[in-house]
Amino acid sequence: QVQLVESGGGLVQAGGSLRLSCVASGRTFSSYVMAWFRQAPGKEREFVSFIDNSGGITYYTDSVKGRFTISRDNAKNTVYLQMNSLKSEDTAVYYCAAAQYGSGWNPSLVAPREYAYWGQGTQVTVSS
Repeated sequence: QVQLVESGGGLVQAGGSLRLSCVASGRTFSSYVMAWFRQAPGKEREFVSFIDNSGGITYYTDSVKGRFTISRDNAKNTVYLQMNSLKSEDTAVYYCAAAQYGSGWNPSLVAPREYAYWGQGTQVTVSS
């Protein structure tokens, strides 16, 4: 099992930047693929970004490509989401999630049901 704790959210003006962090407990962090999801009020939880076990494979939803960067430090049991050029539509609660998965990317990994472990979320609010 793994416990996930996100941090780094806050209030930022449009065009600004934030870096989210997600620290995982346990000694097998490198065996998990990681993802970030977000959920705005009244909307379903949506996929934002994915990173594989080693950090060599990443994937982004179209709306954040070129603005967000996912990375991980397996020595620190941490996954990051660097968010630049933030827009008001990025406002949401951001969640990190973990799954034990073979390797690489699969389109099914955009679905929340593929992830067994979730953090509590961190609020990101972008003012226009």
